[in-house]
Amino acid sequence: MTQGKLALANKTTNGSSSGEALVAPAPPSYEEATAGVSAPCYNDVEMLTEFNWDDRNIRRVFIRKVYSILMIQLLVTLAIVALFTFCDPVKDYIQTNPGWYWASYAVFFVTYLTLSCCSAPRRQFPWNLILLVIFTLSLSYMTGMLSSFYNTKSVVMCLGITAAVCLLVTVFSFQTKFDVTSYQGVLFVFCMVMFISGLVLALVLPFQYVPWLDATYAALGAILFTMFLAFDTQLLMGNKRYTMSPEEYVFATLNLYLDIVYIFSFFLQIFGTKRE
Repeated sequence: MTQGKLALANKTTNGSSSGEALVAPAPPSYEEATAGVSAPCYNDVEMLTEFNWDDRNIRRVFIRKVYSILMIQLLVTLAIVALFTFCDPVKDYIQTNPGWYWASYAVFFVTYLTLSCCSAPRRQFPWNLILLVIFTLSLSYMTGMLSSFYNTKSVVMCLGITAAVCLLVTVFSFQTKFDVTSYQGVLFVFCMVMFISGLVLALVLPFQYVPWLDATYAALGAILFTMFLAFDTQLLMGNKRYTMSPEEYVFATLNLYLDIVYIFSFFLQIFGTKRE
């Protein structure tokens, strides 16, 4: 096209005595203009901004990622619980050194607040996974130490009950048309009742242990976190009134893992037999 412009300028300079008409060059065709241009390639971030979060493929990938991380967390917790329950030297060491329990509780509390209240750390890779690993190890240590005070058969039985309950709740949450996410006010009131009851028990039990009161509180706690498990499961499904963004896969995994561990802990209080 540039050569055509130069030829046109030369002809204009030399004059048009030859009588030939000056014809502008034809514009390039679509094939010529797009020749050598490859199709646009999008990275993951651009794909996420290009498509809607409600896309089914993105939601499936999100659910698979959450449950893959959750399975690893549960396997780690199961291994630590088995170690603290079946290995007598380890069991004796952790029971005679309660300082490690309080240290793990402090780590658990700090990492939980960080992942729950700060959106930047839980979305920034790899810090979100590092914090999740620290959170998992600290809570696993606490769960393992709690299990070490109970009979081995009781721990195994409660693990089986927890697995069965979690499987049933998960299947129910995926199959039912009942929207648990719309009852978050009920869950909030239930949490407040459990919180106040826990404060009352903390004041009453040091003076006199009441077995039926402790068992009732544990049963209510198991019911509450079973409801939370259904609530959090439907949040990540994406087809109910309230949904969770696929960017929050760490937060979703954190909630499900915490629900399952608390369900196991409350079942251990209900059905567990303490070692003599």
